[in-house]
Amino acid sequence: MIRATVLAVMLGLATLGGATSALAVQPDEVLADPALEVRARALSGGLRCMVCQNQSIDDSDAPLAKDLRVLVRQRLAAGDSDGEVLDYLVSRYGQFVLLRPRLEWETVALWGTPVLLLTLGAGFALAASRRSGRADAVPLSPAEEERLVAALNRHSETDAHLTKLS
Repeated sequence: MIRATVLAVMLGLATLGGATSALAVQPDEVLADPALEVRARALSGGLRCMVCQNQSIDDSDAPLAKDLRVLVRQRLAAGDSDGEVLDYLVSRYGQFVLLRPRLEWETVALWGTPVLLLTLGAGFALAASRRSGRADAVPLSPAEEERLVAALNRHSETDAHLTKLS
């Protein structure tokens, strides 16, 4: 009984997670022209919800996301190109509104930091591997060699004895 209840709750939660993003765009927002609606969906999928911040406005149920979806559709219906719509939104909200900010002087650090960190990490790893490879091994003294051989012989004898027992 408890397993069935837990399974039902988990199944319900799983279906809710997928349904919320599909319900974000309301029927009253959809444009009559299918070509314009496809463009609107493509644009809104790349625009950040200013409230949720890690969701596109296409996936967000926030009122501001709805306002931005409507604004995108109004601009497209007025005849703006995709670039003009994006430029308009960036002029109002800055590069932050774009889920994938453009490569410009203001965003060079944003795009360059991962590359810089990967390069530095690879350099440190290479330097560390070269340092460890250069370490000269100190030869064992005769007394140490004898102790090592004796330990290895004892280990071999123990293995042989265990093999006979099994």
